[in-house]
Amino acid sequence: MPQHPNHGYLYRAQRVFLYMGFAYAALVTLMVTPFFQLHAIYLHSVRWPPFAKFDAPEKYGLAPGKALNVKFSTSDNETIGAWFVLCDSYYHSIASPVDPVALSTEHVRSSLQSHPTIIFLHGNAATRAVQFRVQHYSSFSSRLGANVLVIDYRGFADSTGNPSEAGLVRDTRAAWDWLRERGAKGEDVLVVGHSLGTGVATRFVKELEDGGEKPRGMVLLAPFRSIRAVLDTYLILGFFPLIKPLRNIPGVADIVLSFLAHHFDTSSIISEIKSPILLAHAEDDWDIPYTHSEILFNSILDTHLPHLPELPKSASEISQLSKDDWSDYVSAQSMRKALLAQLVTETNIPGFGTIQEVRRGNGDGKVVFVKSLWGGHDRIGLMEGVQDAIGRTFEMF
Repeated sequence: MPQHPNHGYLYRAQRVFLYMGFAYAALVTLMVTPFFQLHAIYLHSVRWPPFAKFDAPEKYGLAPGKALNVKFSTSDNETIGAWFVLCDSYYHSIASPVDPVALSTEHVRSSLQSHPTIIFLHGNAATRAVQFRVQHYSSFSSRLGANVLVIDYRGFADSTGNPSEAGLVRDTRAAWDWLRERGAKGEDVLVVGHSLGTGVATRFVKELEDGGEKPRGMVLLAPFRSIRAVLDTYLILGFFPLIKPLRNIPGVADIVLSFLAHHFDTSSIISEIKSPILLAHAEDDWDIPYTHSEILFNSILDTHLPHLPELPKSASEISQLSKDDWSDYVSAQSMRKALLAQLVTETNIPGFGTIQEVRRGNGDGKVVFVKSLWGGHDRIGLMEGVQDAIGRTFEMF
């Protein structure tokens, strides 16, 4: 019996899909194991650049004597590696190209007392010496006129220990204490998180406020709602959904996600933070969709502007609305949009994006959402329009 002319092609295609199915099943199985979760979420074993010389920040582009390589201890006795980068204006007041300054403790104290300071909490993988991160320190120190203290969390780079959600918050607390011990005022310290660092920043600032302290504010660059929400929206290699296929089998996705040991649930606590907040996200972010920031911004609005009509939270809830409920939903949506137009100031900037701002009552700081057209995931903080929004929001120039 003659074979179909496409028999060979179909056989090979079936094998490819079978292998892909096995690979996907193996990946899902690994997701529920603590060891794999730890390394997949933090990627702290990715030491880039390799064999980094952290005691020579100049090798990675910083000016001679502008950055000090420091180490400090956490409350649970881990050692954290960090760089303290001087504000440009202060650096130029003490240095010359012919005779580079030897950065001393007194210089650190003087610059902390005369200029604002940023604690920079980077994302997962690599180290404080990776190129695009160094560009952030240089840009913040010049355009925003700020000192920058950047840490490598426990388990990263030259820091000891293994990462955990609570551990990364302790590392940030140690950085805050290091600055305060050297004369920095809390109201002069801006906490800036990028990607994974946004989850750390949110929890740290919440704990700081609960303890009666308050920073200058908090900046979240390309934030996410929670690790669970990231997995729900994550695309392997930018194309293949990680969790969505499991949604076709009732309950399976929830069972897999219940094994998560690391949560970084920003959405559950961001509305409780009273300090000024700026969220910045790019529409061309392929790693974490900008809808994460939109949902975080709207959750703050819902909490502080309780008279806004409540809407369904997900597409599945909307799809289940009856005809009468749909009519109520459309009416509530129109009313919500009209009220927000009165409460939220929105500025459209051609070629850049939009900036939304709301001023909260009861003495809480304002909230700003910058949605840029460009910047991707790693370079959103390098967009000058974003930096200008940070400078204006936190009165840094």
